[in-house]
Amino acid sequence: MPFRDWKVVRIVTGIAMRIWAASGAALLAAFVIYIVYGGFVAFLLLLFAVSGILYHAQDNLLYHPDLPSNSRIFVPVPSMHGLPYETLHIKTRDGITLHSFWIRHPGDKGRYVPTIVYFHGNAGNMGHRLQNASGFYHTLQCNVLMVEYRGYGLSNGTASERSFFSDARTVVDHLCGRHDLDHSQIILFGRSLGGAVTIDVAADAVYGSKLMGIIVENTFTSIPDMAVELIHPCIRYLPYFCYRNKFLSVHKIQFVSAPILFVSGLADTLVPPKMMTMLHTRCGSTRKNMLQIVGGSHNDTWAVNGYYQGIAHFLTECRESRGPLQTPPVSQNVWPQIEEV
Repeated sequence: MPFRDWKVVRIVTGIAMRIWAASGAALLAAFVIYIVYGGFVAFLLLLFAVSGILYHAQDNLLYHPDLPSNSRIFVPVPSMHGLPYETLHIKTRDGITLHSFWIRHPGDKGRYVPTIVYFHGNAGNMGHRLQNASGFYHTLQCNVLMVEYRGYGLSNGTASERSFFSDARTVVDHLCGRHDLDHSQIILFGRSLGGAVTIDVAADAVYGSKLMGIIVENTFTSIPDMAVELIHPCIRYLPYFCYRNKFLSVHKIQFVSAPILFVSGLADTLVPPKMMTMLHTRCGSTRKNMLQIVGGSHNDTWAVNGYYQGIAHFLTECRESRGPLQTPPVSQNVWPQIEEV
């Protein structure tokens, strides 16, 4: 082959090799970008799916109406503790039936004593709290309305934060429509999750004005704060929209103006007592009290000496702050005789 032709071949071959090399680099780059970009998209989709599952699974982590077992089938009744009662089926605006126990002192006595509305914690049913209700009835001489959340006990429906708040207002409306109690002596009581429900109602100006007082026991500042305590400190950086249930009591408590008692069991290993202290500090009421019970655990603070005495003192202050009220006949001794049960 002539030298000139050989030179042309070399030039053409060199150009072809450069094109091939460039094409290979471009193809490799495209492949890498596809792998990385595709993996990133797949990761985002996986993250989205997992977060969606966890978001909806939060209800199962918070609400435990089936613990202990058969809690949706068998609800202990007040007569098992010697309490007179009437079973109520309170209808909500959206057609849910709330199963409740109306434990009232007989005759005229029931018209003069305070009425405590009892909102329990996130597990079991109201029948599991009857010993505490018995103390309110016998020791504090109060009527007691025990409320079963929707999705708990024999109440139908599905548990949710918004529905709990709505149902609690329905219960207050029901009491205000009855004629067998003193409407000026309604007290809301909530333990743990029930405390968050109580604070939400009390922070509502319309409903808060209907209450003689509020008692919250071993309750938390918010679900996001509890997640930090129970899972990991890094959880604090999650935005609120990641939480299906928030129960932001720490923000609502500033709007509470009615007299309020914070009952804190100092041996509570579930909800840190510091949360109760924070709620007390941030509370907007000028009539707020803290009752700290040494040795009181999350569910059994009511069993420790000093519990009923502290609440009785608070109820007396509430009555005095309301001014002159109807009083029962002299022959009826209806105000608390402090005697542990």
